[in-house]
Amino acid sequence: MINAAERMFDPKIYENLKLPVTEAETLPPWCYSSQEWYQAEVERLHMKVWNFLGRTDRIPNQGDYFTTEYAGIPLIIVRGEDDQVRAFANSCRHRGARVVDGEGNCSAFTCPYHGWTYLLDGTLRSAREMDGTVGFKLEDYGLIPVRLETWDEFIFVNFDDEAEGLLDYLGDAPEVLKSYNCGDLVCTRIKTHEVDCNWKTHIENAMEDYHVPNVHGVSIGKKNVDHFPVETKGNWFNMRERHDEYTRALLQEDREHMFPRIKTLDGHAAEGTNFVCLNPSTMLGMTLDCVWYIELHPQGPGHTHIEVGSCFPKETTELPDFEERVQHYYKRWDKSIGEDNVITAVQQVGVSSPLARRGRMSREEYLIPKLGLWWTSHVLGNTNAAV
Repeated sequence: MINAAERMFDPKIYENLKLPVTEAETLPPWCYSSQEWYQAEVERLHMKVWNFLGRTDRIPNQGDYFTTEYAGIPLIIVRGEDDQVRAFANSCRHRGARVVDGEGNCSAFTCPYHGWTYLLDGTLRSAREMDGTVGFKLEDYGLIPVRLETWDEFIFVNFDDEAEGLLDYLGDAPEVLKSYNCGDLVCTRIKTHEVDCNWKTHIENAMEDYHVPNVHGVSIGKKNVDHFPVETKGNWFNMRERHDEYTRALLQEDREHMFPRIKTLDGHAAEGTNFVCLNPSTMLGMTLDCVWYIELHPQGPGHTHIEVGSCFPKETTELPDFEERVQHYYKRWDKSIGEDNVITAVQQVGVSSPLARRGRMSREEYLIPKLGLWWTSHVLGNTNAAV
């Protein structure tokens, strides 16, 4: 007799994710609510792939740092004296205390518990009263480094030393999206949210328009525009929207406050908006005058920490009325993402019910089975199935 756990990890359960959206089913409810499934995701997915953690302009100066937690792992992201951005486990090599909280600037990190002090490159500089400990050497007990690579000043970390490099992982994304000139962007605000939902429900929501009339009917309104999926190479998905000359980062009532278009845009980027999913758990909204990101940090099967970054070309941020006009952009994001937070929490209650069952999808949700196939293929150890 097959027990529940064996059924959960039976690849045949997920076969119909390979079908066209109008024939496929949603993921089983346990994928959003089971602690066992979530733990498998952490071990087989998040610990093996490149995870997005914001931008380097958050720490522009030597000694700048910020701390975060991703899938249960506390991290320090710091710019060293050599200007290199590095990531370390935020865990003292003595007895494991968290070394630092929040963000700021320093010349060294000192653990608040017993005072071990680490340089910005992770080297242990001092450990008081350890001279009598047999065989102890400072050079053996630096902070544990975590792989960090960047693309156009976006930060990614990978916990697997054997994983492919970031650019290989991203496939053709850097080439397809290059006219946004993301390396020149300035992140002017990061807003955080705590939402009682599974991380997958939030990224699914970001990558489909089916919910817009119900959830955003008063704020964004129904979008009568041409939107469609685009073939991609690598670990990302793209929903493209072809529309008029106005940005998608403002409410219709605030269009008069639109910033100048990104000067380098060409091709499809100049015709509308790309809604990009950087797998596994980040959405980039790339529109005519700016880029915003929704960065999801899994914190268990039923809770997600969310960071929303607002990014504009450097010359836009230097406009004399930038601070006044940008408030209209922040209003749009606060409104629409707030609505998304509410509805994904509502969804989490229902999908966590023991009576929840798999559902069917509309043609408007064409990327949802592709996302599900990518996620489950990693959890089940068959990544070729998601290509």
